[in-house]
Amino acid sequence: MSVQTEPHKSAPHHASDDLAVDVAELGAMVLGRWAEIRTRARTLCEDPALWKIEGQPMAEHRERVLGQLSLLVDAGGALLSFPESVGGKANPGGNIANFEQLVLADPSLQIKSGVQWGLFGAAVTHLGTEKQHAAWLPGIMSLETPGCFAMTETGHGSDVASIATTATYDQESGDFILHTPHRGAWKDYIGNAALHGKAAVVFAQLIVAGENHGVHAFYVELRNDSGFLPGIGGDDDGPKGGLNGIDNGRLHFTNVHVPRENLLDRYGSVNEKGVYSSPIESRGRRFFTMLGTLVQGRVSLVGASVVASQLASTIAIRYGLVRRQFPIHGSSEEQVLMDYQTHQRRLVPHLANTYAMGFAQDELLELFHDVFGGTKDTEEERQDLETLAAALKPYATWSALDNLQAGREACGGQGFLAENRLASLRADLDVYATFEGDNTILLQLVAKRLLGDYAKAFKEGGLGSMASYVADHVGEAAINRSGLRRLAQNVSDFGSTARSIGYVRDTASQRQLLTDRVETMVASLADALRPASKMEKREAGALMNKHQSALTDAAWAHSELVVWEAFTRAIDGMEDSGTKQVLRWLRDLHGFVLIEKHRDWYLMNGRLSVHRAEAITDYITDRLLPRLRPHLADLVSGLGLSDANVRAPIALEEENERQEVARAYENRSKA
Repeated sequence: MSVQTEPHKSAPHHASDDLAVDVAELGAMVLGRWAEIRTRARTLCEDPALWKIEGQPMAEHRERVLGQLSLLVDAGGALLSFPESVGGKANPGGNIANFEQLVLADPSLQIKSGVQWGLFGAAVTHLGTEKQHAAWLPGIMSLETPGCFAMTETGHGSDVASIATTATYDQESGDFILHTPHRGAWKDYIGNAALHGKAAVVFAQLIVAGENHGVHAFYVELRNDSGFLPGIGGDDDGPKGGLNGIDNGRLHFTNVHVPRENLLDRYGSVNEKGVYSSPIESRGRRFFTMLGTLVQGRVSLVGASVVASQLASTIAIRYGLVRRQFPIHGSSEEQVLMDYQTHQRRLVPHLANTYAMGFAQDELLELFHDVFGGTKDTEEERQDLETLAAALKPYATWSALDNLQAGREACGGQGFLAENRLASLRADLDVYATFEGDNTILLQLVAKRLLGDYAKAFKEGGLGSMASYVADHVGEAAINRSGLRRLAQNVSDFGSTARSIGYVRDTASQRQLLTDRVETMVASLADALRPASKMEKREAGALMNKHQSALTDAAWAHSELVVWEAFTRAIDGMEDSGTKQVLRWLRDLHGFVLIEKHRDWYLMNGRLSVHRAEAITDYITDRLLPRLRPHLADLVSGLGLSDANVRAPIALEEENERQEVARAYENRSKA
């Protein structure tokens, strides 16, 4: 396949002359603060040496990806996240911005590099001391020491606190004895474990003098050139549903001696006398502090999902702009797919969501950079970062999967061909929904944080504090209680769709509807769960379990609001222009699709009347989609992916040429 690296030439379209999209301006917004790093990474991904070879046998794919890691080392991107003391660049935000683009080359490469530098290396960086940095990070950075992040166990996936592997301090030898007591305690699904990992950061229950101090991390050597070291064994996980360029495997340990100095002891250490100490007295707080330092995995998956969604929208919409099917009524000429309302409905909302997610990811990345760069490294900021990452990771990963599936279907059989990438990307990204934190579990964590802050707000400020509570969780949003009541009660309807939509069309009304849903759901949950504080633990747990689905729904509503707010803030920061107006229409589409999706809730809770709900649907199909249709080529071009990044034949110029040749032939035949 011949692939060009210059910007794609879109098919002709008919945007009005007085309302044009500035693709360069849009591209700069998409690239954001780390534009130079993202651009350099995208250029690197144009190298065929980094591309996934569809259908390549698993063993060959694994070796290819391992070799590609060396190319990343040569390009310098691996240095971005590491401390300057060991030759790194100390640029945490730039590191994620670079890493997320690798999905354009091969998701297996992106994730394997993430295992090496974003998990294995990051664990040593954030949980280790400067002495340990000097000992181990240079080899990790140079790839001299390929490594694993051995946290997950077969029997304990998301429940890290309950892992069964133990590291017991042996006073006589001065070592820790690392042991997996049963099959369920084997470390499982571990990247690099099957073949390539020479060392691992292993998480285990730290036991000193009979006392369990909770989960800690240990640097453990796994292999030499002859294979596993004594007492260590493992299996190959074998073929997976996707990401088969990564050698996932299982690890187990039978009374393996680990030197005392190999405990990553920034947050807990054991001295020569076998005495444990920690700067964090609370075991629970220590556990969450250690896990919190590893939040960058979730942040990076949000970014990678955004890039995958950009790619999905680019492929599907470019194809829809040139592919013709079925004669236009009253004519013998076939109609372009994107002129069908159903095709617009299938794809354009995903494009809107892709833009929204991109702006939300940039805000998440700013916060991540401030926390890990040290400018805003407070306990409160870290908690906010963890909550925001836990909210956006499910939103972005599920949204990317939905976009890829919609694009695959909208491209028909062409979308199912491996060469057009949609089906392959969908398979590779499937596991994003469950690793680095299962999406459903993460949403429950978000909901618990919302409930905790809700209770705190009311304890401190009473009912009048609701406005500040909501504003704290969505940025600049503010809620007006009297306005909400007006919106809920003033639902007497009018015969005119234009008049009905006028009451909910503006930015403030969209914000109010989305915010009210979050506030009402959280308040309802708080009321339902209030008796738990006076119950025995078993009863309280049963009550919480009864409302788990509601917890997840409330957190999802919160995530939707956070993403919508990020989109809105990005638009508010623009100078007035045609680009801003088109983006505003795209944001309106995004907001109204969210409201339409949950219209049963709005109707049941009296926030919208039936006629107004119908008016929203009519406004989407009759006004917003037709307004956006002429600008779709520019909106896709604004995502900034070169032909070499896209690499799907149906999204390149050759597809347009094929369609035009067919069209010319049909016209000659009819003549």
